[in-house]
Amino acid sequence: MTTTPESGSWLPQLHGRPLVTDGGVETDLIFNHGVDLPDFAAFPLVEDAEGRAMLETYYDGYAEIARASGAGLMLESPTWRSNPDWGDRLGFSSADLARVNRSAITMLAPLRERYLATIADVVVSGMIGPRGDGYRPDRLLEPDESAAYHHPQIEAFADAGAAMVTAMTLCDVGEAIGIVRAARVVGLPVAISFTVETDGRLPGGASLSQAITEVDAAAGPDYFLVNCAHPTHIEPAFAEPGAWRERIVGVRPNASTKSHAELDEATELDAGDPQLLATAYDRLRPLLPRLSIIGGCCGTDTRHVASLWGVDPESAGDS
Repeated sequence: MTTTPESGSWLPQLHGRPLVTDGGVETDLIFNHGVDLPDFAAFPLVEDAEGRAMLETYYDGYAEIARASGAGLMLESPTWRSNPDWGDRLGFSSADLARVNRSAITMLAPLRERYLATIADVVVSGMIGPRGDGYRPDRLLEPDESAAYHHPQIEAFADAGAAMVTAMTLCDVGEAIGIVRAARVVGLPVAISFTVETDGRLPGGASLSQAITEVDAAAGPDYFLVNCAHPTHIEPAFAEPGAWRERIVGVRPNASTKSHAELDEATELDAGDPQLLATAYDRLRPLLPRLSIIGGCCGTDTRHVASLWGVDPESAGDS
């Protein structure tokens, strides 16, 4: 089935509904809870009862923030690494990945039903990560290659009942275009999230405005986000005015002010200061007229996201 760019017009975030989303699931589990996640992959946790229970507790914390703030909730599946290249490194075949990607969505379905008793809007999204390293565009993908590569994961999400797809931490326009095309083929709304370096530009050097404009011209996702960079790194991207800013609906920042290169070399978590993160984030809000989705990325947990929402971190429970 082929759909149009308006396929996600029903999504609450496109009608100004504020949505809480989660923080950095991988860094939270590794550094705050001592969970071993080889290759920074959380998706294997879906495969056993203990892992699923841990993930459910993780999502419960963000549901509490949504309740406390009166916002809706975006549930992103823990599948950022569950594509063929990373799956192969971890011993997962294509059949294994299809099973895990479906299971990640079906795991979220009962959580959504439970949360809907007290939260008006809950959206389940299948998360896609880049084929390679999100910080280093060492292999650029042409749109057709990207569409073929990411199609099986997106199809698994659709089969399991995901409401949409979100591609996170992208730094390659060609890969982004291909993901949008693959999502349209299976009939799912799709959002594209780019990451930026300390100067507000994509790792490959393109400006954020250029990347969004090029993807929009070629494929037209339902909306864009920015993730995996501190607000002080994202802010320079918005020095360039234009309607392209209105295409950004969400920002999920890192806790640390360190560069991507510094974070790659770090052996300990830099969780920064949740209140200082919120203060830096507040400078972005006037620049983004359609900002609806607010959460975190690497180094963040419920304390940081609660601060972004102006909620007492104690109301969200311990991270």
